[in-house]
Amino acid sequence: MTSPPHSARPAGFRSEQSRRGQRRRTRRLRLSDPHRRVRLGLAVVLAILTVIGGRLVQLQGLDGMKYAAAAEELRLTTLDLPAARGQILDREGNPLAYSVGARAIFADPAMITAPGRTALALAPLLGQTTDELLPLLTGDGRFAYLTRGLDPALAQQIMDLELAGIGELVEQRREYPLEWTAAQVVGFVGQDDKGLAGIEQQYDDELTGTPGRLVYEQGRFGLPIPAATRDLVAAVPGSDVQLTLDQDMQFQLERAIAAANDNPGVSTVQAVVLEVATGHVMAMAGSPGYNAANLGDTPGDLLANPTVSYVIEPGSVNKMVTIAGALEEGLITPATPMTVPDHLAVSDIVINDAWGHDPINFTATGVIGKSSNVGTVMIAQQLGNARLEKYLRRFGLGTTTGIELPAESNGILAPHQEWSGSQAGTIPFGQGISMTVLQMASMYQAVANDGVLIPPRIVDQVIDPDGSVHDQPEAEPREVLSPDTAADLQYMLESVTNEGGTGTLARIDGYRVAGKTGTAQRPNPECRCYDGGGYWATFAGFAPADNPAYVIAISVEQPDGSQHGGTIAAPVFTSIMSFALADNGVAPTGTPTPEFRLTTDGD
Repeated sequence: MTSPPHSARPAGFRSEQSRRGQRRRTRRLRLSDPHRRVRLGLAVVLAILTVIGGRLVQLQGLDGMKYAAAAEELRLTTLDLPAARGQILDREGNPLAYSVGARAIFADPAMITAPGRTALALAPLLGQTTDELLPLLTGDGRFAYLTRGLDPALAQQIMDLELAGIGELVEQRREYPLEWTAAQVVGFVGQDDKGLAGIEQQYDDELTGTPGRLVYEQGRFGLPIPAATRDLVAAVPGSDVQLTLDQDMQFQLERAIAAANDNPGVSTVQAVVLEVATGHVMAMAGSPGYNAANLGDTPGDLLANPTVSYVIEPGSVNKMVTIAGALEEGLITPATPMTVPDHLAVSDIVINDAWGHDPINFTATGVIGKSSNVGTVMIAQQLGNARLEKYLRRFGLGTTTGIELPAESNGILAPHQEWSGSQAGTIPFGQGISMTVLQMASMYQAVANDGVLIPPRIVDQVIDPDGSVHDQPEAEPREVLSPDTAADLQYMLESVTNEGGTGTLARIDGYRVAGKTGTAQRPNPECRCYDGGGYWATFAGFAPADNPAYVIAISVEQPDGSQHGGTIAAPVFTSIMSFALADNGVAPTGTPTPEFRLTTDGD
């Protein structure tokens, strides 16, 4: 069989090929049709426009509020508005501390391109040297205070220089218009406007206000946009704290203790004035003190209030408690006779009077009027250690008074079971125990107030920004002596300032005065003994003796003991008390001074 010719094709092959070619020609004709191309292009454009329109609908319709808010957020700036700290006022409403607007100047070292020129421009305005400023202008951080508490006008001069990387913050600056006067009571604040001492510390929560906030939109260069979104929350100032202090009496007290501090050998002087009927503190201070408006290089140990935090051994001022206990227990009367030698052996020590003498026929009044150590110990031996401790604690020793000031000391009073034999002999006349000058004043307030002790207080009221007044709770009075015992003790203490007594320099013309002198050795921490420790000279008393208005306690610290309480502390009492009586219009009662029998033989 022979093969078909080469040109032969299967049946139907040509017709399929023809159909494919026809379809290709048809497509070419369609693509080359102008109307077809226009319709296709229009469809593509419409598709693109549909996508864009949908996106615009999403951005402006669905997400528009979100993006608008985000854009506004970029323009919003929040400015903290500092709250003014409350005032501290004296009893008459005179300001002892208040706040004023101020500015802080800061640097952003990352934005400072010419630190040398910047330092030269700032130095004369800030009162600093370029050497002091350059480390702050070239540091690694993004923020450094250059100064704080600057007057706004001076801060504006600095900002007018338009120095790159230099900015300002609004803040408050604390002012103490009386500077030294009442500084230890008022205290001071730190750079963060927080109280660090005195009333500023104790009443920091009440004095601190609530900061405000201003939210605004800013445009170019950080300038506020007029009529744009603003949200203001006003700052609320702190409350005012009104004290019981009398500004004039405080000034007089500080002047008197400064004068005493000028005496040769005197290192410190402390004084407290209490109002007898209320226990309110009228004035208190210790030298040398400090200037609250310019703390400067004042050592830290001088920034406290020594009248509440520094303890002393009171010396013979404490004899009042021993005599009070014996009177209250019915062991003696003011006229009780006593034959008193000039020395007395107690345990392993010998108690001596301050002067040598043959046995004296004292009355109990004479023992305190002449300040006999031996006679006081003889009375204490009748009273016994347990009862003596009871009366010491009744008068507030060994515990704080609760005054509204920080760092108040308890004083030191061990339980009588722990007293050594020598302490049993020295505590009755004020050695071997310790107290603050405020505690000493409080003891004598109780005697002057007919036996009722009112713990001292120094804050009268807190006044809210809206004018609401919150009277501070008065201390709870407590009876430490019966009225009859207090009257006997007042009589005996008045003998101290009259003829034959140890405190005649505490007298005030026209007024009857009662009180007690004291001189005590200071412990020497180097040897844990009294040798070389120095002395405290003390005086505590009240006037008028027959209708007491004020009580004052004084302590004078000196290294050599060349002067005792009657010669150096009593005159300070006289200076302060004379002013207190005159300035507050306390007239003499006009009652005659009683006769005092110090001995039974008429001497």
